[in-house]
Order: sequence, then structure tokens, then C-alpha cells
Amino acid sequence: MLTNQLRHDLQWLKRQARKDRWITIALLSGLVAAWARQLPLPQAPGPILWALSLALVAGSAITWLASALLTAATLRERREPVEALRWISRIQRGKTWAFWSAGAYTAWHLLQFLTALMLG
Repeated sequence: MLTNQLRHDLQWLKRQARKDRWITIALLSGLVAAWARQLPLPQAPGPILWALSLALVAGSAITWLASALLTAATLRERREPVEALRWISRIQRGKTWAFWSAGAYTAWHLLQFLTALMLG
């Protein structure tokens, strides 16, 4: 009974991880498209705003890359239960990093909006 329940729970976790991987891939693709639309980056007035803007861009790029690497490491599904749990964990961490990257992009976009609002 217990073994069947554990097997059922592992199968549910695998299904959820596959959904999370697709969410992560969609989010990473959307971020690439959003950043490509913003290029070239506008020059911020003042060195502090420029440094903050570059820090947000760099933070988004680094977290995007970490998420992409974690997601790429999960292309092949694992069969052993312990390996499957590591696979699930990598997918969850990749999704978290992707949302951090989206948050950095959103913060950068908000900074640009508020700068334009205050100066224009």
C-alpha cells in the first residue's frame, strides 16, 4: 500500500514538473522577445540611474542564463526515484530563476517608466 502511494506521488510530481518545465520555457522565450524589443537600451539620465539600470539588466540576464541552464539539464527524464526527485528539483529551481529574471525585467521597465514620467 505504501509503495503504491509513493509511486503515485512520484508520478504526480513528474507530471507537475513537466508542466512547470513548459511554463519555464514559455517564460524564458517571452523574456528574450521582450528584451529584444527593448534593444538598444535607452541612456538613463545620471550615473546612478544608469548604474541601477545596468544592474537590473545584468541581473535579469544572469538569472535567465541560470534558469536556461537548469532547464536544459532536465531534457532527459530520469527513471530512478532519487534521480527523478533531483530532476524535479532542477525544474522547480529553473522556474524560480525564470520568475526572478522576469521580476528584474519588470523592475527595469518600471524604472524606465518612472524616469520618463519624472523627466518628461
